[in-house]
Amino acid sequence: MIVKNEENNLANCLSSVCDIVDEIVIVDTGSTDRTKEIALKFTDKVFDFEWVDDFSKARNYSFDKASMDYVMWLDADDVLLPDDQLRLERLKENLNPLIDGAMMKYNTGFDANGNVTFSYYRERLAKRSMGFKWREPVHEYLEVSGQIIQSDICVTHTKTHSTPSDRNLAIYERILGENRELSPRGLYYYARELKDNGRYADAIIYFNLFLATEKGWVEDNISACLELAICHQAENQPQQQQLSLLRSFLYDTPRAEACCALGYFYKARTDFARAIFWFELACGLHKPEGNWGFIKEDCWGYIPYMELAVCHDRIGMWEKADHYNELAGTIKPGDAAVEHNRAYFDTLKKGGK
Repeated sequence: MIVKNEENNLANCLSSVCDIVDEIVIVDTGSTDRTKEIALKFTDKVFDFEWVDDFSKARNYSFDKASMDYVMWLDADDVLLPDDQLRLERLKENLNPLIDGAMMKYNTGFDANGNVTFSYYRERLAKRSMGFKWREPVHEYLEVSGQIIQSDICVTHTKTHSTPSDRNLAIYERILGENRELSPRGLYYYARELKDNGRYADAIIYFNLFLATEKGWVEDNISACLELAICHQAENQPQQQQLSLLRSFLYDTPRAEACCALGYFYKARTDFARAIFWFELACGLHKPEGNWGFIKEDCWGYIPYMELAVCHDRIGMWEKADHYNELAGTIKPGDAAVEHNRAYFDTLKKGGK
């Protein structure tokens, strides 16, 4: 782990894994709170690393301090829930030594009831003897290869404080200010940082530069198109917004996230017939096998069903609307929005329209 000022998170994280792992390595990058004091309650392997605006250098240093056969990494606001602790124990007991690494699902978004709404896979476990290295100064990744498995273990993100929104942006702009080039991945994530900081026109430029390299990972290409649509919407450019969503279809079969976005596009224009087309298409899609990209879970069922209920209600097709609302309820039983709609449709059935 690499940490800085994580006194509110670190004990919770380490408590979730300390009875499973054989070794805990903590690299502190300049804490001014009780982070190191807390870390020392779990391990004597606590090291200092002078921060140099490069996450990969810090993570590679932490990996250099590891001594076990396999290395797993976490951030301080990550935890393993009880079921995933059991899965990690099983993996540890049964892992074939020919395996070079493991991908694990990263759950980072949740609704009010704790259902996962946003997830993706990360390269989470690596064979130490392979000497895999972290790459990229920001939004770093572990460059693994060889025999990589997709584990059923989920890491849960429990962020309790927000990172300064311009930290990563400042690192990227320092790189550019030194006339250093960004990799295709760097262009993509720089564009995301620009978008997240409200610099939509600049983000559009860099998303397009990223796509123009034709060297991006397919999942990043699709994500860039969806992010471009958000930027064009913010800039009041509806045609470019629509084209960006359709552009995502160049890289793979349609994704539910893009179809839902197109449904919303037409719904906002009260073109319910076309909105229904796109939401229905989203309902009929299946998540790609082995997809390690960003997944908005609700787009693969709950959202299109709910929106189809709304759209059909708007055009007076209440029975169909009620049907889709009930389908949404099978995905999220007890959901407040589903219950609200159910009461509304019950009123219609009783002639109280």
